[in-house]
Parts: sequence; structure tokens; C-alpha cells
Amino acid sequence: MKRLRLKLFAVLRERARHAELQRDFPDGATVGEVWRALVEEFPGLRSDRDAVAFAVNEEYVEADFQPRDNDEVAFIPPVSGGSDRDALEASWVGSIAIGREPIDIAALEASVADASAGGAVTFVGSTRRENAGRIVTRLEYEAYEPMAIHELRKIAEEAGRRFTITRIAIHHRIGVVEIGEASVAIAVSAPHRGGAFDACRFAIDRLKQVVPIWKKEHFEGGEVWIGSQTSHPPRT
Repeated sequence: MKRLRLKLFAVLRERARHAELQRDFPDGATVGEVWRALVEEFPGLRSDRDAVAFAVNEEYVEADFQPRDNDEVAFIPPVSGGSDRDALEASWVGSIAIGREPIDIAALEASVADASAGGAVTFVGSTRRENAGRIVTRLEYEAYEPMAIHELRKIAEEAGRRFTITRIAIHHRIGVVEIGEASVAIAVSAPHRGGAFDACRFAIDRLKQVVPIWKKEHFEGGEVWIGSQTSHPPRT
């Protein structure tokens, strides 16, 4: 038998009413089998059976992966919006951060400034008042922080391998982000503007695909996890 440390996030955490669990499984059990056992234990997870992704020790894995004793197994619901863990950080990777404080855009831009760069591009994503016909009151972000930092760093490394850039920095907020506040900012400097634009677009698009950060939208009349089908009426 092996004991596994299980982690649930966002909509999965709410449906199971647990963020962390420890359970024993047979030695040959795969993460897919672990997930099916959780669904049996917590039927509220059943509707997410096909959407969930798996991570072991902060790395994405397939359903047939067999974790070892005392491994951390995380179940990843769709993020809003597997590779070499030991890759060395590239010289073009600047500040990578996740935090609850407002993002200092000027400091982020200053961190990628370089005399060899002929252009710089900054993307800032902020909370807007209206979405899908709903009046938004605020956003709330949750992250699997160690894995999210790791994935953001890999995105920055890949951006530098794909495009000719000088430096890239990525910051993301968690917690409550009010209307008009920045939730994510990416700054890229490059010898020429084309590389900076391309790398910045690649980074934000990839971030929304793979980084385990989830967004709950609070709006007039309810709330919803973006990227899932879960919505709730207002709490009373």
C-alpha cells in the first residue's frame, strides 16, 4: 500500500469541501484510479470527471501515471482562461511572482529594461465591470502556488527559446481583485518590437492554458468559476 497526499482546488475543493486529504491506495494504483476513487467518495465531483487534469509533485502527468508512496497528487480543474523539472533558468527570465498585493506595473517594466533592447511591450489584464452580459462586482483568484510559479517560469523560458527577446517578467495576483485592478502583467523587452509583441502574446495565451490559477467571478446575482460550468446564487 502507498499513502498519497491529495490536493483539490477551486470548484473541486468547493464540491468536495476539502482542500487536502490523505488516502491509502494499492501500490500499482494510477492517478486516474485515484481520481475515480475520489469521485465515488465525493459524488459532487462526478460532473468534473472528464475535465480534471492531474499533477504529481507539481508536474502534469497522464491518467496512467503511478505515483509513489507519500507523493503529492493534485487534481486540476480547468484553469481560467509534462516537462523537464530540472531545466536551468534561462538568462532572459526575469521576475516571476504570484502575490496578493497590487502589481507594480512600473517596477515590472523597469525590471526588463536593458540597454540592448530596442523595444518593450507590456500586457496588463484587469477586472472589467461587465462580462457575458453580467455586471461584475469583483474577481477572486486561487492558485496552486508552487506549481503555478514553476509553470510560469517554464513559459518564460519557452518564450525566450521561441522568440528573440532580452528579458521577460510575469506577475499574477491572487485573492480579491477589484474592478479596474490588474490581475496579471507581463513585460517583455527585445532588440526589435516584433519579438517583444510575439513573446508577450505567447506568454499570456499559454498562461491561460496551463498555469493552475483559477478565477471566480462575483457578479450581481451570483458567482461562477470561469472555465467550469459551476455557478451559484448569492450567499444569504
